[in-house]
Amino acid sequence: MAITHLSFYSAFTLSSLGLAFHRTHLVSALLCLESMMLSMYMALSIWPAENQAASSTLMPILMLTFSACEASTGLATLVASTRTHGSDHLHTLNMLQC
Repeated sequence: MAITHLSFYSAFTLSSLGLAFHRTHLVSALLCLESMMLSMYMALSIWPAENQAASSTLMPILMLTFSACEASTGLATLVASTRTHGSDHLHTLNMLQC
């Protein structure tokens, strides 16, 4: 396994573990999701260069587009929950009260 693959896998694993175990604030959950998307973007950017495949060069651009949409939706949710609940703690959010 190349060192680049190991670094991308470890970055994705660490950010998913951070999302699983440190769920106190919505901001930290959003940062973990963004780091997962960044590691996937970097892996998808290097993959066509390693395989000399020109057909999959559009995948990183699509991934970056979906990542930007996910970030804007997350920030809108953060602002809305902070305005309605007064904080960004995840334990104050209850989906049954919506």
